[in-house]
Amino acid sequence: MKKNIHISEVKDVYIAVVLEYNKAYKVFDWNAYIINNKSVCLDMVIIVTKGSSRNKITTTFRKKIDALPAKSFAKIEMIQEAVLSMNNVFNVSFFDDNKLFDKSFEFQKNSIHKQALKDIPLMSVKGVLAP
Repeated sequence: MKKNIHISEVKDVYIAVVLEYNKAYKVFDWNAYIINNKSVCLDMVIIVTKGSSRNKITTTFRKKIDALPAKSFAKIEMIQEAVLSMNNVFNVSFFDDNKLFDKSFEFQKNSIHKQALKDIPLMSVKGVLAP
């Protein structure tokens, strides 16, 4: 049965963590985003995130986005500073043209920091892209 399921390679979809100013609390927060740089809408996007280190593990977080339009982005979650010292994995699944796509994006521990900020596609902000 598994051999009949074909999961296509993911291209032009990214996970970025961006440092943004929170006006309500007057602090800077790290926020994770999914970016759809494709020319088509992604349907039924499911994102499952988890952080882990040698002796700690975070709660699993799940987010569903019914449709992520072409050339757009959506906020996934705010990431607490304490989690940046862990490996953070974002498993992303979605449908495009009735085909299933799945990819795991991983930020290695301590890879998200101010010195690693770079331009993020479509967002016109600086952040860290998952490799």
